[in-house]
Amino acid sequence: MTLMRKLRTSATNDLNNYLRMDDMCFNELLSMVKPFISKKNTKMRKSITAEERLIVTLRYLATGRSLEGLKFSAVISPQALGRIIPDTCQCIYKALKKKYLKFPGTVEEWQKIARDYNSRWNFPNCGGAIDGKHIKIVKPVNSGSYYFNYKEYFSTVLMAIVDANYEFIYVNVGCNERISDGGVIETTKFSDKFLEKALKLPSNETTINKMNFFL
Repeated sequence: MTLMRKLRTSATNDLNNYLRMDDMCFNELLSMVKPFISKKNTKMRKSITAEERLIVTLRYLATGRSLEGLKFSAVISPQALGRIIPDTCQCIYKALKKKYLKFPGTVEEWQKIARDYNSRWNFPNCGGAIDGKHIKIVKPVNSGSYYFNYKEYFSTVLMAIVDANYEFIYVNVGCNERISDGGVIETTKFSDKFLEKALKLPSNETTINKMNFFL
């Protein structure tokens, strides 16, 4: 991509603004997902490279632009982008989930998060911060007003839990906005595990001042 080459050689912060990551981070991510997104050339045409696939996906995620708008900078048809972006997102998740999106599975892992919250934010016995965000969507077929929110547009809810270093430990997306925050949590596997007492949270006997461990 000519644009990408120009951004990489620019002395300004253009690459970071374009992809929301620097060159080193991009190269590391590319090396991890390349085995999953590389396609073979055919006799009819050359395939879209792994680098191009990752660039258009990151640009789409960074801006939320329509595929029609994205085609001009990507020089890829909206039809192809409609296949490339979902496929690349799946491959990014596949490549990163074990290392970068790991839900605590032991008491010790929860305690590590709590120690980070206490040392960094002076906030004891905390296992994570939970919040949600409206993600604007095109109204699904035959959904009526199911996804129509109080801000008067159609959206789905992304709910996430992060540790003291702003790193995601759990993400859920897909719930409609007409449900309350508490209702969103109740639809998640996180809630199911909590109600089943299967989260392996620290007991009060092991917390600071023997107070409740919480998120």
